[in-house]
Amino acid sequence: MPYHDGAALSSVYSAAREGGYGFFASNVTQFDILVGVLQGADRVGADAVVQVSRDSAAFYGGGDPAVGLSAFGAYLDQLAEFTDVGVFCNVDHVHLPDQRDFLDTVVETGVASSVMVDASDRPFEENVERVSEAVEQVREGERSEPSDGASGDSGPASREGGQEMLVEAELGRVAGTESGVETAETDAFYTDPEQAVEFVERTGVDLLAISVGTQHGVASGRDLDVRPSVAREVDAALREAGHDIPLVVHGASGLSDDQIDAFLDAGVPKFNKNTRYQYEYARTAADFYHEHADAIRPPDGVADDRGSMFAGSDWSPDKTYFHPQVVAGEIRERLADVMADLSELTGCAGRSLYADR
Repeated sequence: MPYHDGAALSSVYSAAREGGYGFFASNVTQFDILVGVLQGADRVGADAVVQVSRDSAAFYGGGDPAVGLSAFGAYLDQLAEFTDVGVFCNVDHVHLPDQRDFLDTVVETGVASSVMVDASDRPFEENVERVSEAVEQVREGERSEPSDGASGDSGPASREGGQEMLVEAELGRVAGTESGVETAETDAFYTDPEQAVEFVERTGVDLLAISVGTQHGVASGRDLDVRPSVAREVDAALREAGHDIPLVVHGASGLSDDQIDAFLDAGVPKFNKNTRYQYEYARTAADFYHEHADAIRPPDGVADDRGSMFAGSDWSPDKTYFHPQVVAGEIRERLADVMADLSELTGCAGRSLYADR
């Protein structure tokens, strides 16, 4: 079925909060990861939120993030047709004000179901100002016609539900590096519940990413002081003030299963995961090529004559193993297994709002 807009995504998050389950929003840095994630979600009947950053969009577009974002949206639109679950697209970590031009692209193309704008490295008042401007820009974009030139015939026009786009922002500082922006552990801090209420009321955001002690990137070997209690306190403060705002935890690749459960109990429905998928991609490829190295690399004594494809040798590589689609198939299968397991972990497996329609 077509992938869906922000209004539908809002319903998915509301159902998750009411039902006590959640989703891993999956960053897609390579198209085989996207295919695997969607196959895994479809297998277990879980709605899927996939994410693309400006850096990944630039990669897909040969250096041009606008081209890459449109290409990603068109590809996602076609793949979503082969699933029976709800599929959503979040554009992740648009850093303000430096990437304001990319936010323009996000709004103009209409590719995203939601967009995460990030001025969390700025002082509180500037964070509020930058995010408020971004929210207004998105809302203005919803009131105007979508851009035909950037999106193409297979872009957002076929997305079910229209143009509405949710806006996520971050309050607090999550350590680590994300989209080229680095936050030292000494500069990270936890989100204050009272400040969270003020931030939501002044900016009008639809989702709030909070700092709870997690870290972007590889976190093994680090003594992270992860505090689900922060999420519980922020959620309680927002509800008391009359705001039903889904909370988001970034840097979830380093969390244990017990910590995920604790955050689910605290009312968090969205967890961002990126590093795990990158590692699974690389590890699967590395294991495959290591196992079949003799079929791809010439043995000692054979000239490494790639230009002629070893025409003058008794040895030749085996296309059974060097064809790119072979290792890509292994990667997709592995990522599908990972996504299926993660959906079981967060409880969204079998909970799709669309699978039985």
